[in-house]
Amino acid sequence: MYTQCPECLTIYKIGGAVLAQSHGSVRCGHCTAVFDALRTLVDQLPNEQVQRLEPNAVDGTPPQLSVPALRPAVGQQTLLFDPDERPTRARRGGTPAFARARRMRPATRNWPWTLGASGLLLCLLAQIGYAERATLLDDARARLVLDRVCDTFGCRLPLRHEPAKLELLSRDIRPHPSVANALIISATLRNDAAFAQAFPAVEISLSDLDENRIAMRRFLPQEYLGDAHGIATGLAPGATAALVFEVADPGKNAVAFEFKFL
Repeated sequence: MYTQCPECLTIYKIGGAVLAQSHGSVRCGHCTAVFDALRTLVDQLPNEQVQRLEPNAVDGTPPQLSVPALRPAVGQQTLLFDPDERPTRARRGGTPAFARARRMRPATRNWPWTLGASGLLLCLLAQIGYAERATLLDDARARLVLDRVCDTFGCRLPLRHEPAKLELLSRDIRPHPSVANALIISATLRNDAAFAQAFPAVEISLSDLDENRIAMRRFLPQEYLGDAHGIATGLAPGATAALVFEVADPGKNAVAFEFKFL
């Protein structure tokens, strides 16, 4: 094979071992230029007087080798057939072993594990429901489902609780008629919800003219209602209830009071 230096145009005879040594990169012995020997590589020189070898066309696509000569094997060397002369049987050979689909065993269900996982899931849901029971009992959509379930099994759910639907109609404060240094605070409460709801905890705050809190107390239903049956049945839709509170007199500076339903 022959190649040409692009600088001084010297043509060299070159072997495959030299080309493989540096992947085609060689140095010119005449002008010391380093160049790619593969660019103008030819098998033999033209017959006419040559001045410059034509560069080989490069399209970026690696050529495919199709005529094998030898394939080394362990302990021996085997000559191969030319692709056009291979037996028909070789062309129609079976699927290689590595490409054969493995025979899948039928999946077996492990019933103990399935039942155990289902039981744990039910326990988790029960724990979440118990932790969020107050929210679920007061939620309109969840309560509709829970009421139907209780109607089926004959159970009783706690009353719903929605303080925003409670309206304070009137309120009054006056000295206690029979206890010194004490006050009686009375109020009228109405349930504007479409359902019966539990009596709320009531927070009463006493403040001065500058709205500074002087005293505050929270009352549970059994502290301001004497009717245990009324507490159990709750406040019916649209119904009103009279609330009475007895508190210690915080002094003359307490000129305003405020109700809050919790």
